[in-house]
Amino acid sequence: MKSLFIINSLVFSSILLYYSILSIFGLYYRLKNKSPKTLDIYPSVDILIPAHNEGKVIKNTLEAMVKLNYPGPLNIYVLNDNSKDETKDIAEAFDKAYKNVHHIQVPKGEPKGKSRVLNYGLSISNSKYFVVYDADNQPEIESLKLLVETAESTPNSAGAVGYVKTINANKNILTRFISQEFQVFQLLMQCGRWSLFKTGSLTGTNMLVKRSIIEEVGEYDVYAIAEDAELTLRITTKGKLLPIVPESVTWEQEPEKLKVFIKQRTRWLQGNLYLLEKMFSSFDYYKGKVLVHTLQQILIYIIFLFFLLTSHAWFIAGLLGFTNFSIQQPLLLIWFSSYLFYVVQLFAAQAAEKTISPFNIFLGFIAYFTYCQLFLLLYFRSLFLYIKAKRNKQIISWDKTLRF
Repeated sequence: MKSLFIINSLVFSSILLYYSILSIFGLYYRLKNKSPKTLDIYPSVDILIPAHNEGKVIKNTLEAMVKLNYPGPLNIYVLNDNSKDETKDIAEAFDKAYKNVHHIQVPKGEPKGKSRVLNYGLSISNSKYFVVYDADNQPEIESLKLLVETAESTPNSAGAVGYVKTINANKNILTRFISQEFQVFQLLMQCGRWSLFKTGSLTGTNMLVKRSIIEEVGEYDVYAIAEDAELTLRITTKGKLLPIVPESVTWEQEPEKLKVFIKQRTRWLQGNLYLLEKMFSSFDYYKGKVLVHTLQQILIYIIFLFFLLTSHAWFIAGLLGFTNFSIQQPLLLIWFSSYLFYVVQLFAAQAAEKTISPFNIFLGFIAYFTYCQLFLLLYFRSLFLYIKAKRNKQIISWDKTLRF
């Protein structure tokens, strides 16, 4: 028991040190001044917007798209995936009003989901770059320009990745928690990995990719629910770079109700379980820079889960008097160190993004005991549904996030 405890402590301390270093480098990269990289010639870009029953949000999205300041050739494709609401009417109105906006009816097909729609969008467009925005996104006016400038000025790049902010962050406690999560894991962690290892991850939206890269690695995997993460792995295995551009910002609506949040995150987790299955089936994911992404998946979805369950088990055992004091003390120190690190991460991200406030500070203190514990529910719910689908030889269906 003592040897097991020592090994667990060393592993956990190593993980804590790794994420501490990642956060420090991420914060440094986020805050340092970056010189603008203007280009003599701006290449052609196609904006792909998958849309299925997006009548509540698509008008605001298209209004933001037509305001983008991009000096080169730009076409905007609304990829209408058989919507039954007013999505078609709104998209058609913009198609008629703007010569570079195109309403495209995507043919029916299987499996349903974002990947199939994006593949169709790629088949009917032909620019040097394409950029994906979700149908509820409102990118800032310079966001696309910044992505292209970074991609063009970064040797061996496959594109560039921006930052996603929560447009309804102040709606309720849930949206505040989601916003804080994005600030830490999408901003500090993304920036840290780029700063340390020169590797980035596609985020599903506000992401720019060279069309030639798709021709090299293949189109979107229609069975991958986490299509952005899956494509990231294939791009990285080819030695291509995905630089992170935190100044390129898009604003996105996040779930305002717990039921919607659970369905969305279940889909995300099922997508990541699919990636883990692929990672354990090939040694290609353990070479070069792609190893950073592989370890990230294993750390979050296996090792972090193990320590979270162990922490709960020791806590309950302590309450029932099944652990001795000599073990409880160092375990308490390890737990407190991890909790303190998590809180400091949240506050550092809030300070960098200028979202720090008394209420957000309070939420930072209670996030581990509330919001973070949802991970266990989501993980085992996703694992159950994933295994069930595999046993029944069913395709895991795409579950669209409801808009408000």
